[in-house]
Amino acid sequence: MDKKLTKDLFIISFSIIVAVILVKTDAIINLINSTKEYEIIASFIAGIFYTSIFTVAPATAAIIEIAQKSNPFLIALVGGFGALLGDYIIFKYIRDNISGYISSIARKIRHESILESKIFSFSFAIIGAVIVASPLPDEIGLALMGITKMRTLYFVPISYFLNSIGIFVLALIGSVI
Repeated sequence: MDKKLTKDLFIISFSIIVAVILVKTDAIINLINSTKEYEIIASFIAGIFYTSIFTVAPATAAIIEIAQKSNPFLIALVGGFGALLGDYIIFKYIRDNISGYISSIARKIRHESILESKIFSFSFAIIGAVIVASPLPDEIGLALMGITKMRTLYFVPISYFLNSIGIFVLALIGSVI
């Protein structure tokens, strides 16, 4: 097995283990609760954790709780930046590392031209954006956007906008509960 692939698989595995430990030990909830009085900081931190399948549940609970005492619009604006940071880290890793493996596999099965077609890139970018906007795990959408080699110039505003909308909806729900 390729050394780079082994390293990447180790990093992914380690990240998953750390995320599971953070969730199981309630470290995320404790961190967000400790910043509750500072809703801007808490919104940003909740936004970071809002992007991962492993941390979305406690982040969602935190956003709803913060919204009970704060402005949903402010939570969405600040939480959107946190989510953008979380998404950017995942997106950059996928785009710079994982997409090379997918291209390599496509070359071996002689379908590389499909990966390079504009229709493929556009379709996967749109599907990825829809997934990021939905309650589905961002990792799937980010993977689709990353393998298309989407430029950061386009990714940043798309990620911020979509995550801010999702956080705003949660914050609205939290403000009426």
